[in-house]
Amino acid sequence: MRLVDAHCHLEVKDFADAAPVLERARAAGLIHAIVVGQFRGPGEWGNALELAAAHPEFLSPTLGIHPHEAARATEDDLATLERTCARPEVRAVGEAGLDYYYDHSPREAQARIFRHQCELAVKLGKPLVVHVRDAHEDCDAILGEVGVSKGVIHCFTGDTDAARRYLDRGFYLSLSGVITYKKTEALQDAVRFAPLDRLMVETDSPYLAPVPHRGRKNEPSHVVETARKLAELKGVTLETVTEVTTANAAALFNLNLR
Repeated sequence: MRLVDAHCHLEVKDFADAAPVLERARAAGLIHAIVVGQFRGPGEWGNALELAAAHPEFLSPTLGIHPHEAARATEDDLATLERTCARPEVRAVGEAGLDYYYDHSPREAQARIFRHQCELAVKLGKPLVVHVRDAHEDCDAILGEVGVSKGVIHCFTGDTDAARRYLDRGFYLSLSGVITYKKTEALQDAVRFAPLDRLMVETDSPYLAPVPHRGRKNEPSHVVETARKLAELKGVTLETVTEVTTANAAALFNLNLR
């Protein structure tokens, strides 16, 4: 099995020692993971770049400003983001987006920072990693206004209409452990609708652990359970899911996988 975790967070506060986490991931069949770097406050950016630099054969970083933190980002932070995302090892801009469920930042600030990161992704020719919750119409509108056509909706939890919207725009959909949960029929219908060659699997570690790990800290090794559920929903073998989703991640993030 050759799997890629298309979206994980491995911050020190959650994983004091990343080495055993990465060992378990390799043992589970992972060959790579996208580790998402996030803005933590003025001048603070987490550990994704440093961790990926220590494990370049297994981890590739992204960097972005989450909608929760949008109101805290300064012009200096935006300049830092632009300089850093221009580095060749940074595979994507984000995660960036809109979150109207929590509204931790005012929606105007969310939209401004999201639009800035959309423009940055287009400028750099890199994919955009999108977080969207209860904001699909506004998210799609901004993607359309800026002209973003290269990216992924991470932890996609929308319905078939939302899936069609992003697929038509050229985006991939990345699926988390949520697809293994009960009472997610609309999401599962969207997964059945979406072509396999536009899907990826992720953990969003340390959150959203799939069944049978639900309720515990999530980590990249658990992505196999999401892949297993995806195979069930699509009516294909697990081997097919691993092959296609890994190829999709490699194509989007420009990964040289061995």
